[in-house]
Amino acid sequence: MGLNRKHIAVICNYELLEDRVGGMDYFFWTFNHKCAEQQIAVDWFFPNKSRYGDYPTFNIIPANDSSLEACFSSYIKTQKVQYSHIVTHFIELCTPFFGDVKKLQKAKIIAVDHNPRPLGGYPLKKQLKKKLKGFLYSRYIDLFIGVSNYTSQAILQDFGSHLKPKTQTIYNGVLIDTIIPKTTARSRINPKFLVVSHLRASKGIQDLIRAVYLLTETIKKSLKIDVYGDGPYKDNLFQLVKLYNLESVFNFKGSQSTLKALYQQYDYLIQPTHMECFSLSILESLAANIPVITTPVGGNTEVITHNENGFIFETKNSKALSGLLADIIKGEKYIIGHTRTLIENRFSIDMMVHNHMKYLWG
Repeated sequence: MGLNRKHIAVICNYELLEDRVGGMDYFFWTFNHKCAEQQIAVDWFFPNKSRYGDYPTFNIIPANDSSLEACFSSYIKTQKVQYSHIVTHFIELCTPFFGDVKKLQKAKIIAVDHNPRPLGGYPLKKQLKKKLKGFLYSRYIDLFIGVSNYTSQAILQDFGSHLKPKTQTIYNGVLIDTIIPKTTARSRINPKFLVVSHLRASKGIQDLIRAVYLLTETIKKSLKIDVYGDGPYKDNLFQLVKLYNLESVFNFKGSQSTLKALYQQYDYLIQPTHMECFSLSILESLAANIPVITTPVGGNTEVITHNENGFIFETKNSKALSGLLADIIKGEKYIIGHTRTLIENRFSIDMMVHNHMKYLWG
């Protein structure tokens, strides 16, 4: 390897699953390709190896049964390698791991934060623990990257305002070309709704079910909501739908690999989430020219403008959501404008990769 060639490590606590190809997969594939173009060698540390997409072309060191931190620490102790940069994704921030790495590597460490924070913040004990960790270990991280301004502010709140000079925002992005946009007019009366979400309690789909229950029987007769996704809260949602006799409204379709082509069949995405970092589902929906109905958590309001490309309602407020849905279904509220242009201009995968690449040459 030439002396001027950069060699970086990317540590991603992101399990590679063939039936869940998401926005982060496209980011990793595009980032790896761009690194190859610029003669940057990349060692990837994932929980597992994969044979789908571009992953067979990656140099992956899998953690398998150990933690990623333990896997990487062992690797740099036993291999004769010095990295110019070490980038972490979905790795807990400000832990002793970063101090251990700095003892063995002269690399610039970049920590990317994708983690949402709970509604109402952390309990006091956890807040104090995070502040202590920030005091002890933040010095070993050269750059903190939040995937939204909300996330960047949360880093400062969690670990200390002294990190502001080395905290930046790089928005998540989506691969525009794979998302088929809606070209026909949205239905103004009785529009079609979809939900795209991992099925867990923090995604708030139970609030949507309760909101639909509050609608008049006349409205419910013609209402259809397709729910795409899977997860541990699925049975709870099934039971709630059954309790409220809403089996004719909600259609749980599971995970779909062709989702990017399906958005265009709908008129609105509903995302009643309680906690979010920066939602790729929202970006994909807008890229498909589908407005979004969501809550003001995380980075949602950094991309959704109320009454322009979607609607914002109070988190956990099923009554407010019910009223909003009634107005939309009756055609009293609606979104006219195109929503794709914003994503093309500000939230594409290419822009996301370009902004990450800048820090490898800094």
